[in-house]
Amino acid sequence: MTHAAPTKLPEPAILVRDLTKRFGAEVAVDGISFTVRAGAVTGLLGGNGAGKTTTISMLLGLLLPTSGIVRVLGHDMVTDRHGALPRMNFSSPYVDLPGRLTVRENLTVYAHLYGVDGVAARIKVLAEDLDITGLLKKPYNKLSAGQKTRVALAKALINQPALLLLDEPTASLDPDTGDWIRSYLKSYQDRTGATIFLASHNMAEVERLCDDVLVMRAGRIHDHGTPRALIDRYGRRTLEEVFLDIARGHDRRTTHAVRDEGTPPPPSAPPADPATGTGTEAGE
Repeated sequence: MTHAAPTKLPEPAILVRDLTKRFGAEVAVDGISFTVRAGAVTGLLGGNGAGKTTTISMLLGLLLPTSGIVRVLGHDMVTDRHGALPRMNFSSPYVDLPGRLTVRENLTVYAHLYGVDGVAARIKVLAEDLDITGLLKKPYNKLSAGQKTRVALAKALINQPALLLLDEPTASLDPDTGDWIRSYLKSYQDRTGATIFLASHNMAEVERLCDDVLVMRAGRIHDHGTPRALIDRYGRRTLEEVFLDIARGHDRRTTHAVRDEGTPPPPSAPPADPATGTGTEAGE
């Protein structure tokens, strides 16, 4: 009698284990562990100083962890980050592109840095998709905030990344432009199956876009789950109310709350690791 080989679960797009980052005596990220499923949109929430930006910087290989493991798209970001970087990209309204270069020049430079084939054709497609064709000849420093956001997103998509990291992609935008960006991101993810890791202070944005949510507080993962599961767990009406409870230290998790099927349990009962099938700690 032959037995079928066990099905190998796909490796997560991001795997973090016991990740810590210290700056002198300050602990910015304190032993966090989590995974991000390939093809999912995962939100990272937390107040100022919670450790979100430091975490993203380590995912990008911009900061070396003090200790712990960071694997992105199957590559260790300490020893083999160049294996992952060509397949990922990043966008933030707080990081400007070279201001004196035109939009086309900026996109061309980044396309070459990522080794993109057919640069002119790729820029044309993105310019049409993101409604920036009329901006291609303008210097980046002459653009409005909304225009800069669309151009920065074009830069982040220039290499058709398998993993897109976004740091508050709609911060400081008017409601119409913010809604347009969210709709585009949802459409892009549906079309391509890309994994998106999204840090945001906009709770409605997270509820709309994210399959899973990680909530950080004081450098740790305080809780995680689907937006609906978190709302139910805290007995609240919206994710914003949940966020305020956590940020203010009012832990009102209900032990009897009904979670969505397949939602990871709260940190007191570690979820199974998709990569190994074993339980993992959630950073508390």
